[in-house]
Amino acid sequence: MKFNKLFYIIVHLIFCIIAFSCSSKKYIREIPYNYSSDSFSQTVQKQKEQSDSNYSVVDDNPAGLSDDILKIKEKYSIILEVMPKEIRDYKLYSYLDEWIGTPYKKQMLEKQVGVEASYFVQALYSDIYKETFPKTPDGIFRSKAIQLFTGRTFLKEGDLIFFRYDKFHPISDVGIYLHNDRILACTAQGLNIYNFNDEYFQLRYVAAGRLKEKQ
Repeated sequence: MKFNKLFYIIVHLIFCIIAFSCSSKKYIREIPYNYSSDSFSQTVQKQKEQSDSNYSVVDDNPAGLSDDILKIKEKYSIILEVMPKEIRDYKLYSYLDEWIGTPYKKQMLEKQVGVEASYFVQALYSDIYKETFPKTPDGIFRSKAIQLFTGRTFLKEGDLIFFRYDKFHPISDVGIYLHNDRILACTAQGLNIYNFNDEYFQLRYVAAGRLKEKQ
């Protein structure tokens, strides 16, 4: 009994010593508390300023383009799978955007009602580039306003593409090259953007043409 009583007294003393030590100022001073609220705020602000200084403000619209033009750039960069900066001829895309999906109808030019490719090309080049073409593929092909070439590697945005369907019509149809082997053409599915690498177009491709620079 005496041993047990002595044991409890010793345990009690130890507990009191620990409690007193933990409540002392020495214990408080040893807590690893690095910042007061003010110094902490100042440190965070300094870190933020240093972080911000690593970045520069970039103007992603240096040309001051309208919202409508920016939407056109973004839309056709996605469709053609190119960077937005590659979309340069804003008037071209804005014009054709309203005609995409128009059904094919021979010798017609009515938005979302009916269109023939050569009629569309004639109207587009007249409205945008102020160049008057005949309304037939062969007539456009023979125009002195364009420079003909055959190499596909030279193709660029806005070039004309000429096709031949049969031996009786050496130049049977016309389309417009856009980007990334995508062309605007009119087939039985209507006026739309197609892959120039499709066999349908490759077997019929004759030449390309580019509007000559006016002197």
